[in-house]
Amino acid sequence: MLDVAWPLARAVLFSMDAERAHELTLSWLERSGGLLGATARTTLGTPDPSLAREAFGVKLAGPIGLAAGLDKDGRAIPFWPSVGFGFVEVGTVTAHPQPGNDKPRLFRLVQDKALINRMGFNNHGSEALAQRLRGLHESGRWPSIPVGANIGKSKVTPLDEAPADYALSAERLAGLVDWFTINVSSPNTPGLRSLQGPDALGGIIDAVLDEVGETPVLLKLAPDLEPEALAEAVDLAISRGISGIVATNTTISRPQSLQADPNETGGLSGAPLWPLAKDRIGVALQAASGRVPVIGAGGVHSVAQAQELLDMGCVAVQLYTGFIFEGPGLPARLNRGLARQEHAREGLTRGAQA
Repeated sequence: MLDVAWPLARAVLFSMDAERAHELTLSWLERSGGLLGATARTTLGTPDPSLAREAFGVKLAGPIGLAAGLDKDGRAIPFWPSVGFGFVEVGTVTAHPQPGNDKPRLFRLVQDKALINRMGFNNHGSEALAQRLRGLHESGRWPSIPVGANIGKSKVTPLDEAPADYALSAERLAGLVDWFTINVSSPNTPGLRSLQGPDALGGIIDAVLDEVGETPVLLKLAPDLEPEALAEAVDLAISRGISGIVATNTTISRPQSLQADPNETGGLSGAPLWPLAKDRIGVALQAASGRVPVIGAGGVHSVAQAQELLDMGCVAVQLYTGFIFEGPGLPARLNRGLARQEHAREGLTRGAQA
Protein backbone atom coordinates (compact mmCIF):
# COMPACT_ATOMS: atom_id res chain seq x y z
CA MET A 1 0.00 0.00 0.00
CA LEU A 2 2.76 2.47 0.91
CA ASP A 3 4.58 1.70 -2.33
CA VAL A 4 1.40 2.09 -4.36
CA ALA A 5 0.60 5.41 -2.68
CA TRP A 6 4.13 6.73 -3.13
CA PRO A 7 3.61 8.58 -6.48
CA LEU A 8 0.88 10.74 -4.93
CA ALA A 9 2.79 11.23 -1.67
CA ARG A 10 5.93 12.11 -3.63
CA ALA A 11 4.06 14.73 -5.64
CA VAL A 12 2.79 16.34 -2.44
CA LEU A 13 6.13 16.22 -0.63
CA PHE A 14 8.11 17.41 -3.64
CA SER A 15 5.81 20.43 -3.95
CA MET A 16 7.21 21.62 -0.59
CA ASP A 17 10.57 22.95 0.45
CA ALA A 18 12.85 19.94 0.82
CA GLU A 19 13.61 20.39 4.52
CA ARG A 20 9.96 21.06 5.37
CA ALA A 21 8.97 17.84 3.60
CA HIS A 22 11.67 15.97 5.50
CA GLU A 23 10.47 17.33 8.85
CA LEU A 24 6.83 16.60 8.01
CA THR A 25 7.66 13.00 7.11
CA LEU A 26 9.65 12.40 10.32
CA SER A 27 6.88 13.95 12.41
CA TRP A 28 4.35 11.68 10.71
CA LEU A 29 6.49 8.58 11.31
CA GLU A 30 7.15 9.60 14.92
CA ARG A 31 3.43 9.99 15.67
CA SER A 32 1.95 7.24 13.49
CA GLY A 33 4.87 4.88 12.94
CA GLY A 34 3.09 1.93 14.58
CA LEU A 35 0.19 1.93 12.20
CA LEU A 36 2.31 2.77 9.18
CA GLY A 37 4.81 0.11 10.17
CA ALA A 38 2.14 -2.58 10.40
CA THR A 39 0.89 -1.61 6.94
CA ALA A 40 4.41 -1.58 5.51
CA ARG A 41 5.30 -4.99 6.95
CA THR A 42 2.18 -6.47 5.35
CA THR A 43 2.79 -4.99 1.90
CA LEU A 44 6.57 -4.77 1.68
CA GLY A 45 7.91 -7.58 3.87
CA THR A 46 11.18 -8.10 5.66
CA PRO A 47 14.46 -9.29 4.09
CA ASP A 48 14.69 -12.92 3.00
CA PRO A 49 16.56 -14.88 5.71
CA SER A 50 19.20 -15.80 3.12
CA LEU A 51 20.27 -12.14 3.09
CA ALA A 52 21.12 -11.99 6.80
CA ARG A 53 24.80 -11.61 7.58
CA GLU A 54 27.21 -10.74 10.35
CA ALA A 55 29.49 -7.72 10.16
CA PHE A 56 31.82 -6.23 12.78
CA GLY A 57 30.25 -8.59 15.32
CA VAL A 58 26.71 -7.35 14.64
CA LYS A 59 23.97 -9.49 13.06
CA LEU A 60 22.40 -7.56 10.19
CA ALA A 61 18.91 -8.68 9.15
CA GLY A 62 19.77 -7.82 5.56
CA PRO A 63 22.34 -5.99 3.46
CA ILE A 64 20.32 -2.80 2.90
CA GLY A 65 20.66 -0.20 5.65
CA LEU A 66 19.51 3.34 6.30
CA ALA A 67 22.40 5.79 6.21
CA ALA A 68 22.97 8.50 8.78
CA GLY A 69 21.45 11.89 8.09
CA LEU A 70 17.86 10.95 7.41
CA ASP A 71 16.86 10.32 11.05
CA LYS A 72 19.40 12.40 12.94
CA ASP A 73 17.65 12.31 16.32
CA GLY A 74 16.30 8.74 16.12
CA ARG A 75 12.67 9.84 15.92
CA ALA A 76 11.44 7.01 13.68
CA ILE A 77 13.62 4.11 14.83
CA PRO A 78 10.73 1.66 15.45
CA PHE A 79 9.41 2.23 11.91
CA TRP A 80 12.50 1.56 9.77
CA PRO A 81 12.51 -2.27 9.92
CA SER A 82 8.99 -2.23 8.46
CA VAL A 83 10.16 -1.16 5.00
CA GLY A 84 12.90 -3.77 4.78
CA PHE A 85 15.99 -2.12 6.24
CA GLY A 86 18.34 -4.67 7.76
CA PHE A 87 20.09 -2.09 9.95
CA VAL A 88 19.76 1.62 10.75
CA GLU A 89 22.23 4.38 11.52
CA VAL A 90 20.93 7.46 13.32
CA GLY A 91 22.71 10.81 13.62
CA THR A 92 24.94 12.54 12.87
CA VAL A 93 24.68 13.62 16.49
CA THR A 94 27.05 15.96 18.32
CA ALA A 95 27.97 16.48 21.97
CA HIS A 96 26.32 19.92 21.97
CA PRO A 97 22.82 20.53 20.60
CA GLN A 98 23.08 22.79 17.56
CA PRO A 99 20.72 24.34 15.04
CA GLY A 100 22.93 23.77 12.03
CA ASN A 101 23.55 26.19 9.20
CA ASP A 102 21.21 28.91 8.00
CA LYS A 103 18.20 27.95 5.89
CA PRO A 104 17.59 27.14 3.12
CA ARG A 105 20.15 24.34 3.33
CA LEU A 106 18.63 21.32 1.57
CA PHE A 107 17.98 21.31 -2.17
CA ARG A 108 16.52 18.75 -4.57
CA LEU A 109 17.99 18.27 -8.03
CA VAL A 110 14.97 16.37 -9.30
CA GLN A 111 16.21 15.72 -12.84
CA ASP A 112 19.39 14.25 -11.42
CA LYS A 113 17.79 12.29 -8.56
CA ALA A 114 20.20 14.12 -6.29
CA LEU A 115 20.33 16.34 -3.22
CA ILE A 116 22.66 19.11 -2.14
CA ASN A 117 22.76 19.74 1.58
CA ARG A 118 24.64 22.05 3.88
CA MET A 119 22.71 21.13 7.01
CA GLY A 120 25.66 21.47 9.39
CA PHE A 121 24.87 18.64 11.82
CA ASN A 122 21.59 20.11 13.06
CA ASN A 123 20.54 17.88 15.97
CA HIS A 124 19.32 17.91 19.55
CA GLY A 125 22.61 16.60 20.94
CA SER A 126 23.87 13.23 22.09
CA GLU A 127 22.33 13.51 25.56
CA ALA A 128 18.85 13.94 24.06
CA LEU A 129 19.47 11.01 21.74
CA ALA A 130 20.61 8.88 24.67
CA GLN A 131 17.38 9.67 26.53
CA ARG A 132 15.30 8.74 23.48
CA LEU A 133 17.16 5.46 22.96
CA ARG A 134 16.89 4.61 26.64
CA GLY A 135 13.14 5.17 26.43
CA LEU A 136 12.82 2.85 23.43
CA HIS A 137 14.72 0.12 25.26
CA GLU A 138 12.70 0.51 28.45
CA SER A 139 9.32 0.63 26.68
CA GLY A 140 9.98 -2.49 24.62
CA ARG A 141 9.89 -0.54 21.34
CA TRP A 142 13.50 -1.22 20.37
CA PRO A 143 13.50 -2.65 16.84
CA SER A 144 14.43 -6.15 15.79
CA ILE A 145 17.32 -4.86 13.67
CA PRO A 146 20.59 -3.34 14.90
CA VAL A 147 20.89 0.41 15.34
CA GLY A 148 24.11 2.40 15.19
CA ALA A 149 24.92 6.00 16.07
CA ASN A 150 26.89 8.30 13.80
CA ILE A 151 28.81 10.87 15.86
CA GLY A 152 30.37 14.13 14.72
CA LYS A 153 32.17 17.15 16.10
CA SER A 154 30.20 20.05 17.56
CA LYS A 155 30.69 23.25 15.59
CA VAL A 156 31.61 25.21 18.75
CA THR A 157 34.38 22.76 19.64
CA PRO A 158 37.87 23.73 18.40
CA LEU A 159 39.51 21.20 16.12
CA ASP A 160 42.25 20.45 18.66
CA GLU A 161 39.57 19.46 21.19
CA ALA A 162 37.74 17.17 18.77
CA PRO A 163 38.77 13.87 20.46
CA ALA A 164 37.10 14.87 23.74
CA ASP A 165 33.99 16.06 21.89
CA TYR A 166 33.57 12.76 20.05
CA ALA A 167 34.35 10.83 23.24
CA LEU A 168 31.62 12.63 25.19
CA SER A 169 28.95 11.56 22.69
CA ALA A 170 30.32 8.02 22.72
CA GLU A 171 30.23 7.92 26.52
CA ARG A 172 26.60 9.08 26.61
CA LEU A 173 25.47 6.53 24.01
CA ALA A 174 27.59 3.57 25.10
CA GLY A 175 25.47 0.52 25.82
CA LEU A 176 22.47 1.95 23.96
CA VAL A 177 23.50 1.28 20.34
CA ASP A 178 24.99 -1.65 18.46
CA TRP A 179 27.88 0.30 16.91
CA PHE A 180 29.30 3.78 16.47
CA THR A 181 30.38 5.49 13.27
CA ILE A 182 32.89 8.32 13.52
CA ASN A 183 32.00 11.01 10.98
CA VAL A 184 34.98 13.14 9.96
CA SER A 185 33.80 13.46 6.37
CA SER A 186 30.87 15.87 6.23
CA PRO A 187 31.72 18.97 4.19
CA ASN A 188 29.34 21.21 6.15
CA THR A 189 31.17 21.74 9.45
CA PRO A 190 34.20 24.05 9.07
CA GLY A 191 37.46 22.14 9.22
CA LEU A 192 35.87 18.76 9.86
CA ARG A 193 37.38 17.00 6.86
CA SER A 194 40.86 17.98 8.03
CA LEU A 195 40.29 15.45 10.81
CA GLN A 196 40.64 12.67 8.21
CA GLY A 197 44.40 13.33 8.24
CA PRO A 198 46.61 10.94 10.20
CA ASP A 199 47.64 13.39 12.91
CA ALA A 200 44.08 14.12 14.04
CA LEU A 201 42.31 10.89 13.11
CA GLY A 202 44.27 8.59 15.39
CA GLY A 203 43.48 10.68 18.46
CA ILE A 204 39.76 10.73 17.72
CA ILE A 205 39.61 6.97 17.19
CA ASP A 206 41.56 6.32 20.40
CA ALA A 207 39.31 8.63 22.41
CA VAL A 208 36.12 6.98 21.16
CA LEU A 209 37.43 3.44 21.63
CA ASP A 210 38.32 4.27 25.22
CA GLU A 211 34.64 5.06 25.95
CA VAL A 212 32.72 2.29 24.20
CA GLY A 213 34.09 -0.95 25.60
CA GLU A 214 33.34 -3.85 23.26
CA THR A 215 30.96 -1.87 21.02
CA PRO A 216 32.28 -1.79 17.44
CA VAL A 217 33.42 1.53 16.01
CA LEU A 218 33.37 2.32 12.28
CA LEU A 219 34.86 5.23 10.35
CA LYS A 220 33.04 7.13 7.59
CA LEU A 221 35.23 8.72 4.93
CA ALA A 222 34.69 11.23 2.11
CA PRO A 223 34.76 10.42 -1.60
CA ASP A 224 36.79 13.58 -2.22
CA LEU A 225 39.90 12.13 -0.61
CA GLU A 226 42.50 11.21 -3.19
CA PRO A 227 42.96 7.41 -3.40
CA GLU A 228 46.31 7.47 -1.63
CA ALA A 229 44.95 9.56 1.26
CA LEU A 230 41.83 7.39 1.50
CA ALA A 231 43.91 4.22 1.64
CA GLU A 232 46.15 5.80 4.28
CA ALA A 233 43.14 6.73 6.42
CA VAL A 234 41.74 3.20 6.16
CA ASP A 235 45.07 1.64 7.11
CA LEU A 236 45.56 4.00 10.05
CA ALA A 237 42.03 3.37 11.31
CA ILE A 238 42.48 -0.38 11.20
CA SER A 239 45.82 -0.15 13.00
CA ARG A 240 44.08 1.85 15.76
CA GLY A 241 41.39 -0.80 16.26
CA ILE A 242 38.52 0.36 14.06
CA SER A 243 35.99 -2.40 13.26
CA GLY A 244 34.79 -1.28 9.84
CA ILE A 245 34.72 1.42 7.17
CA VAL A 246 31.78 3.30 5.67
CA ALA A 247 32.56 4.62 2.21
CA THR A 248 31.44 7.18 1.22
CA ASN A 249 29.90 10.44 2.39
CA THR A 250 28.66 13.27 0.14
CA THR A 251 30.93 15.07 -2.33
CA ILE A 252 31.77 18.73 -2.78
CA SER A 253 32.57 18.03 -6.43
CA ARG A 254 29.99 18.64 -9.16
CA PRO A 255 30.03 15.95 -11.87
CA GLN A 256 29.60 17.16 -15.44
CA SER A 257 26.60 14.83 -15.75
CA LEU A 258 24.48 17.17 -13.61
CA GLN A 259 21.49 18.55 -15.50
CA ALA A 260 20.39 20.97 -12.77
CA ASP A 261 22.18 24.17 -11.80
CA PRO A 262 24.79 23.01 -9.25
CA ASN A 263 25.59 26.44 -7.82
CA GLU A 264 24.41 25.70 -4.27
CA THR A 265 27.25 24.88 -1.90
CA GLY A 266 27.21 21.74 0.22
CA GLY A 267 27.50 18.00 -0.14
CA LEU A 268 26.06 16.35 -3.24
CA SER A 269 24.40 12.94 -2.86
CA GLY A 270 22.32 10.69 -5.08
CA ALA A 271 22.65 9.24 -8.55
CA PRO A 272 25.45 11.56 -9.84
CA LEU A 273 27.66 10.49 -6.93
CA TRP A 274 27.62 6.83 -7.98
CA PRO A 275 30.71 6.73 -10.28
CA LEU A 276 32.93 8.56 -7.77
CA ALA A 277 31.56 6.65 -4.79
CA LYS A 278 32.04 3.28 -6.49
CA ASP A 279 35.62 4.15 -7.33
CA ARG A 280 36.43 5.22 -3.76
CA ILE A 281 34.61 2.21 -2.32
CA GLY A 282 36.93 0.08 -4.43
CA VAL A 283 39.92 1.93 -2.96
CA ALA A 284 38.61 1.37 0.57
CA LEU A 285 38.05 -2.33 -0.09
CA GLN A 286 41.54 -2.75 -1.46
CA ALA A 287 43.07 -0.87 1.47
CA ALA A 288 41.06 -2.87 4.00
CA SER A 289 42.17 -6.12 2.31
CA GLY A 290 39.56 -8.13 4.20
CA ARG A 291 40.86 -7.05 7.60
CA VAL A 292 37.61 -5.22 8.40
CA PRO A 293 34.26 -5.05 6.56
CA VAL A 294 33.34 -2.14 4.32
CA ILE A 295 29.83 -0.72 3.96
CA GLY A 296 29.20 0.93 0.60
CA ALA A 297 27.15 4.12 0.22
CA GLY A 298 26.70 6.68 -2.50
CA GLY A 299 24.14 6.92 -5.29
CA VAL A 300 22.56 3.48 -4.98
CA HIS A 301 19.09 3.36 -6.59
CA SER A 302 18.89 -0.12 -8.12
CA VAL A 303 19.35 -3.83 -7.51
CA ALA A 304 22.18 -3.88 -10.04
CA GLN A 305 24.10 -1.20 -8.14
CA ALA A 306 23.57 -2.84 -4.76
CA GLN A 307 24.62 -6.20 -6.16
CA GLU A 308 27.71 -4.65 -7.76
CA LEU A 309 28.88 -3.28 -4.42
CA LEU A 310 28.27 -6.62 -2.71
CA ASP A 311 30.13 -8.42 -5.49
CA MET A 312 33.02 -5.98 -5.09
CA GLY A 313 33.29 -7.11 -1.48
CA CYS A 314 31.06 -4.76 0.54
CA VAL A 315 29.31 -6.48 3.42
CA ALA A 316 26.29 -4.19 3.09
CA VAL A 317 24.94 -1.06 1.41
CA GLN A 318 23.38 2.10 2.86
CA LEU A 319 20.66 4.28 1.33
CA TYR A 320 19.64 7.88 1.80
CA THR A 321 18.98 9.91 -1.35
CA GLY A 322 17.77 6.91 -3.33
CA PHE A 323 15.22 6.28 -0.60
CA ILE A 324 14.02 9.90 -0.86
CA PHE A 325 13.52 9.72 -4.62
CA GLU A 326 12.39 6.11 -5.07
CA GLY A 327 10.19 5.92 -1.99
CA PRO A 328 9.54 3.54 0.90
CA GLY A 329 9.38 0.48 -1.34
CA LEU A 330 13.04 0.74 -2.39
CA PRO A 331 14.63 -1.34 0.42
CA ALA A 332 12.11 -4.17 -0.12
CA ARG A 333 12.63 -4.07 -3.91
CA LEU A 334 16.38 -4.28 -3.43
CA ASN A 335 15.98 -7.15 -0.96
CA ARG A 336 13.77 -9.10 -3.36
CA GLY A 337 16.15 -8.56 -6.24
CA LEU A 338 19.19 -9.54 -4.21
CA ALA A 339 17.42 -12.62 -2.84
CA ARG A 340 16.48 -13.74 -6.37
CA GLN A 341 20.08 -13.43 -7.47
CA GLU A 342 21.27 -15.23 -4.34
CA HIS A 343 18.88 -18.14 -4.94
CA ALA A 344 19.82 -18.27 -8.62
CA ARG A 345 23.51 -18.50 -7.74
CA GLU A 346 22.83 -21.21 -5.18
CA GLY A 347 20.89 -23.13 -7.85
CA LEU A 348 23.77 -22.85 -10.29
CA THR A 349 26.22 -24.01 -7.62
CA ARG A 350 24.07 -27.04 -6.73
CA GLY A 351 23.68 -27.84 -10.43
CA ALA A 352 27.42 -27.69 -10.97
CA GLN A 353 28.05 -29.98 -7.99
CA ALA A 354 25.44 -32.53 -9.06
